Amino acid sequence: MKKTLLGTTALVTAGLIAGPALASDPLTVTVGGSVTAGFYVTEHDDFGPVSFNDTAVKLVARNIDINAEGTLDNGMVAGVLATLSLGDDWNTNLNNNDATFRELFAYLEGGFGRFEIGGTDGAAFKMHYTSPWFVPGNGVDSPNILNVNDTSYFGFRHSTFSLMAADANKVTYFTPRFAGFQLGLSFTPETTYNGPNPNGIGLNPNNTSIEEVVEVALNYAGSFGGVDVGVDGFYTTGDAPAGLNADPEELGFGLNLGFGGFTLGGAWYQSEDLVAPSIPVPGGFGAETEVWTAGLSYATGPWTVGLAYLQNENTVPGGFSEEAKTWQAGGGYNLGSGVDVGLDLQMTDVELFGGAEYDAKSAGLVLSVSF
Repeated sequence: MKKTLLGTTALVTAGLIAGPALASDPLTVTVGGSVTAGFYVTEHDDFGPVSFNDTAVKLVARNIDINAEGTLDNGMVAGVLATLSLGDDWNTNLNNNDATFRELFAYLEGGFGRFEIGGTDGAAFKMHYTSPWFVPGNGVDSPNILNVNDTSYFGFRHSTFSLMAADANKVTYFTPRFAGFQLGLSFTPETTYNGPNPNGIGLNPNNTSIEEVVEVALNYAGSFGGVDVGVDGFYTTGDAPAGLNADPEELGFGLNLGFGGFTLGGAWYQSEDLVAPSIPVPGGFGAETEVWTAGLSYATGPWTVGLAYLQNENTVPGGFSEEAKTWQAGGGYNLGSGVDVGLDLQMTDVELFGGAEYDAKSAGLVLSVSF
């Protein structure tokens, strides 16, 4: 990915850093990001008298990453990562044109491992493996673009990643990797903000959000006989606001196998006392969500093609359930310098509580540019 270097004078003027330098040389600042846009032809079942457009232009201004990093005199690496989100983001479901910092955190890394503090995803999220993305800028697990309207009671969860604490302010520690294994631990005091909390003055009152979220994740990365292996497992739990009498939990596993240009991947996720994707519900209600995904991709030269599937099921006591099943097929071609074009084919079938059903199909031409 092409990076843009910023001079120290410009950096200080912009106010992105303050205080004395941490080393004899200033931190090196790079700016990068990516934008994905697609033109889609769609076919979506009507909701009674409501019909939907049969064409759409989807623009995903995913992020601009500003990273300041340097090696200190003692050999440790220190840095700050600020991720600026432009407009709507899949993790917020808000339609706006604001530019906000979705992530902002500082980190320190050395022989002891890596320590992060600030607004960012936790260890369970960052160490997770899942089905491969093969369409430029889009995938079936945690998609940036999904051409189906969600009318479920709980809200469908198109992700196997831990989202209970999202990008809320937290502390995270990653151990060094030993014999291919690495352990990650995160603690989030409270999740009032779905992103970095800019207010350094005062404290938030108790019982306004999920609090004291603990994430434990373990993964392995290695190779056996020419097969690259990545596998992980995570557990996340927190305290729901008083009165709900709930103990929201998340549990997940993921696996990737790579061989001869092929990537075979999948993941499984389950949560209790949570609805889409991180809202606590009363414990006695017995709400559960299960998501699983599997996919296969093949890459050769500038080409990547693949097929993937994801299924989400929400259940409540009494045997009531609703589910969404999504297939994705397609691929991409790298034109060079971070520019990719691709074909994105999607098909989603939905079955709601009570037996109501609908489906959506779409085909899109996608352009993704990274810089």
